[in-house]
Amino acid sequence: MGLPGITPYPMPDTVPANRVAWTADPGRAALLIHDMQNYFVDAFTRDVSPIPELVANILALRSRCASLGIPVVYTAQPGAQTLAQRGLLQDFWGDGIPAEPRAAEIIAPLRPGDADIHLTKWRYSAFQRTSLAGTLADLGRDQLIVTGIYAHIGCLMTASEAFMRDIETFFASDATADFSADHHAMALTYAADRCSVVVSTADLLTMLARRRASVTGSASVTGSASVTGVG
Repeated sequence: MGLPGITPYPMPDTVPANRVAWTADPGRAALLIHDMQNYFVDAFTRDVSPIPELVANILALRSRCASLGIPVVYTAQPGAQTLAQRGLLQDFWGDGIPAEPRAAEIIAPLRPGDADIHLTKWRYSAFQRTSLAGTLADLGRDQLIVTGIYAHIGCLMTASEAFMRDIETFFASDATADFSADHHAMALTYAADRCSVVVSTADLLTMLARRRASVTGSASVTGSASVTGVG
């Protein structure tokens, strides 16, 4: 019971074929950084793949999102949960995060900024027993970029529930990590087949930049036409 020790594996460098062709839009998207807490990351060897790539790619996405005004949402599970709070998680994973404060903290390179949204998370899906759905609605966001760990558990369940809430989800193939290469591949395949667009960090960064440039260009053309018409 509890988390397994995770053997290093190469971060995926390809993505499965997607069934849909959604495009991430800076005016519609929010970035989710899912459970990047010391307790979960400590199951990996931090200085070998996939963790260095995972952290670097999440940082790149967070930076791009900040520059484009895209909200950043963190989830984190609390430490020292009671049996009542854990419910059936206790049967599968034991006691969970211990009371020691460091265990529940987001890892140092990814600590949230003052403007970021921080949600306490209780179940696999980030929508369960949280205000995530309401927060996205209040922000006028109907797209979610999913990053973090573990790909085949919380990340995938969150993406699946987002789909069922009519929220377009972009599953970052190399900004997620998992128990093994096989688990990671399974999560990406399921997401692409059933609920998400699976996309690399590089392609997501390009997609967001192109969409912003397209919107900005359209606004400039509209503004110029308006001025010309008045003249």
